[in-house]
Amino acid sequence: MANTPPTVLTFAATDPSSGAGVQADIMALASIGCYPLSVITGITVQDTVGVESVMPLDADWINDQARTILEDVSVSAFKLGLLGSVENVAIIAEIVADYPDVPLIIDPILTSGRGDELSNEEMQAAMCELLFPQATLITPNSLEARRLAYYDEGDEVKHSSLEECALRLLEMGTEYVMITGTHERSIDVVNSLYGMQLSNMPGLIKDYHWERLPGSYHGSGCTLASAITACLAHGLSIEEAVHEAQEFTWQTLRHSFRPGMGQFIPDRFFWARETEEQEKASELQH
Repeated sequence: MANTPPTVLTFAATDPSSGAGVQADIMALASIGCYPLSVITGITVQDTVGVESVMPLDADWINDQARTILEDVSVSAFKLGLLGSVENVAIIAEIVADYPDVPLIIDPILTSGRGDELSNEEMQAAMCELLFPQATLITPNSLEARRLAYYDEGDEVKHSSLEECALRLLEMGTEYVMITGTHERSIDVVNSLYGMQLSNMPGLIKDYHWERLPGSYHGSGCTLASAITACLAHGLSIEEAVHEAQEFTWQTLRHSFRPGMGQFIPDRFFWARETEEQEKASELQH
């Protein structure tokens, strides 16, 4: 029998377009060689343009899904996406607390790519107070980082630097913060990893510069967080995982496609299609 690949349990809502949500997580995790397990937190009505509505599942259903599979399968990492309600945040915090040695990666989704609100103030407060203290890494974009860092102080969010936001998020208990810079007005996309430095002080560990690709993408954040989770499940260090996952995600965006009338979809299996194209080209040459 073959060896079991690293298993990752993702908590996320559905996305009928498969651009984001649990479908995106499953594809990214599988593409990087992990065996994905999933707990559905909600059902969305959305397409490649945007999110129309979200129906959170009852917290008891979240608990039953997770507890049942966790009694059966040992997991190498947890990944959290859209959670749906305060009650769901609270029950997931209880679940992951029983597995303190398992890496926990959180993609704190507040809005869709179009700007549809997916998390209210109560949910944001619950994430900051119940989940972030348990997290290995959180991966907010710059807009989310500003809102979460000052979730209880309102207008302060408008006047803070991303480094200040990262330090406040680290103070909430997470080990590392990865702030993505897609929404910033920079030539390149600059993603920044914060955590404990060699000086034993919290701060910037490394900036990563990536060519800014044209277009708007549905599910890039889900892809990045899932890719980091997969790399950690394979045993990479946090810095190795963050670097490899960014390279993977950038390639999925470079090979993205537009199946509908909205945003482009990252191709999480770009490598398979590249191989297929190379084989076809080789056949033509011979």
